[in-house]
Amino acid sequence: MRKFALSIACCLLAFTAVQAQNDWIKSQRDETAKKIKKDDKDTTVKIWKKGVNLNVNINQGSLSNWAAGGDNFTFSLGSTVYAYAFYKNGRRAWDNVADLAYGFINTTSLGARKADDRIDLTSKYGYDIGRHWYVSMLGNLRTQFTNGYLYPADTTPQLSSRFFAPAYVLLSPGFDYKPVPEFSLFLSPATSRFVFVMDDYLASQGAYGVDTGKHFKYEIGAYLSANYMKTVAKNITYKGRLDLFSNYLNNPQNIVVFFTNALELKVNKYIAATLNVDMIYDDNVKVFENKQTGVMGPRLQVKQILGIGFAAKF
Repeated sequence: MRKFALSIACCLLAFTAVQAQNDWIKSQRDETAKKIKKDDKDTTVKIWKKGVNLNVNINQGSLSNWAAGGDNFTFSLGSTVYAYAFYKNGRRAWDNVADLAYGFINTTSLGARKADDRIDLTSKYGYDIGRHWYVSMLGNLRTQFTNGYLYPADTTPQLSSRFFAPAYVLLSPGFDYKPVPEFSLFLSPATSRFVFVMDDYLASQGAYGVDTGKHFKYEIGAYLSANYMKTVAKNITYKGRLDLFSNYLNNPQNIVVFFTNALELKVNKYIAATLNVDMIYDDNVKVFENKQTGVMGPRLQVKQILGIGFAAKF
């Protein structure tokens, strides 16, 4: 009887010890699974904000025995990449943006042609002097990836541009006004503008304002750059930029204009419709013919692209 009672007591003791151990393990698991609550006194702010917006639009069509007519096959591809890295630490701010685009279209009647091509790199460093104003230094490079052609009627295509022909480089000290995170206005009374035409054929034509046979031109003038990016409604984002430059050395009244606009309408996480409208006026680009007079001269350049396709943000 004593042995039986002792056995029962040992079993109860062992069961109690195992149960206590299980309760301790469970409590440790629960404690580990809890999210760590951030201390209200922790005011650490990220000094870098980085991201990439990617859009790819693809369209394809084919016709077979189609009475209404049209090209037997069409294919187009358009892509844009907007990458940014913004630094803010105390009074110092450094904004870096890469705005890239490329697109082409291929049809049975016209062959392959470029539809979009852009390399636009901007870096701007500023020091906060109060009331939303910064003393800043801006650098900008604008060029393209591949050869571009004009297609006059009944003639062979004419080379009009290529990588670094032209290329525009700006070095601009000035003042940057940032009243809200979505908007900035940069002003400079003395900006150096470098025009490169690194192609012998285009340089021999005096293209883009360089002297005939030269590959480089220097300009100095006043510069303004306004940037705006805003989510205007649910799933609708607008991004715009307006650059104005007046060359003190030659016809300062003829303002160089670069105006780019992008509107994105998100359908879901990975599908979006995009509308891009770019406008350029440069008095030195005289490759456009006036159909009434036959005289070559500058014109307002307009590019509009509408597409629906894959969109992702990282």
